[in-house]
Amino acid sequence: MSNTTPTFATRIENVHLATMRNEGYGSVENAVVLIDADGVIGYAGASQQAPTHQAEQVIDGAQGWLTPGLIDCHTHLVWAGSRANEFAQRLHGVSYQQIAEQGGGINATVQATRAATREQLLTLARQRAQALMAEGVTTIEIKSGYGLDLANERKQLQVARQLGEELALTVTTTLLAAHALPQEYQHDADAYIELICDTIIPTLNDEGLVDAVDAFCESIGFDLAQTERVFAAAAAHQLPIKLHAEQITNMRGAELAAKHRALSADHLEQLDESGVKAMAASGTVAVLLPGAFYFLRDTQQPPIALLRQHGVPIALATDANPGSSPIHSLLLMLQMAATLFRLTPEECLRGVTCHAAQALGFSDRGEIAAGKRADLVLWDIQDPAELTYQYGVNPLRRVWVAGQQR
Repeated sequence: MSNTTPTFATRIENVHLATMRNEGYGSVENAVVLIDADGVIGYAGASQQAPTHQAEQVIDGAQGWLTPGLIDCHTHLVWAGSRANEFAQRLHGVSYQQIAEQGGGINATVQATRAATREQLLTLARQRAQALMAEGVTTIEIKSGYGLDLANERKQLQVARQLGEELALTVTTTLLAAHALPQEYQHDADAYIELICDTIIPTLNDEGLVDAVDAFCESIGFDLAQTERVFAAAAAHQLPIKLHAEQITNMRGAELAAKHRALSADHLEQLDESGVKAMAASGTVAVLLPGAFYFLRDTQQPPIALLRQHGVPIALATDANPGSSPIHSLLLMLQMAATLFRLTPEECLRGVTCHAAQALGFSDRGEIAAGKRADLVLWDIQDPAELTYQYGVNPLRRVWVAGQQR
């Protein structure tokens, strides 16, 4: 029998951990993390109890804090064009409805995205993804929804897949064909829903481009019956669902999402206690989007107290998109969630780690623990609260994705 000591690929020592397990940060001071050759954590805990196994590489954490890799669980990252002109128009007093009547709004982005080549979209989306990666993001969800037909929804999702292949980043895709009515279906929403259910979902799923299905259930989007048809089509293809719900009006979308055991319901400014209870019973995560709340100058906050009271997991995301949240900083979302929604620093960090992982259906990341994927970020901070407290100074020191330093 060999007496060779098992060797780990990486040992990170002289570091503090925000494991995001149990309550708060799940802090462990003066800790060690061991990562195996498969990019999986073999040990994470106090240095006194750490195995003495050799490692091919030893990293001195210099008393920094190690967190799970950050997860942006709601983005619309693939689009072309700019809506800065609309932003300026609104500041000059032009209403959103007037802008839409002039061909602006989502329709303007759809036109620009349809006109762009796949290569042009890839270049634009890569820049946005790299901005998120620079702040420690290791997993990102990317929605379609600016194509609104088979060919262009396919193009958006292909770009998202290619980003995941090119970058040291996990990209999970969500089909959001039910985002808005395309011009060619302006007077027949049910016919467009039929196209989504009978053609777009099955075709793009068969092509391996879809990880989940989403819809915009809203007074200016799709009603409950239409949304439920989309959910049924997703279920027929064993695809998990998510939902844009209760952003502008209370359509009872969160309750519908919970009924179908959605991974998440997102936005939720108009959510009431009935919806909160339904989400709690189904395990549906509440994804809050403070960037959109801020950019649209909303005044109705999500029901934070009710979400806490009923134990609904709260995730945070950038909602990066050209119309309502043209923001590509997940660290800024921590600051906004704390200042605008009064979330605690612990809630904020959980919102972009363990709860964000849950919102995407991942059980292998979002925490620092043995058996979890070694997506990790080392920060030059003295307290994890600094990630929420300050903005404009990036304390990131190192990033590991599946155990490989990025």
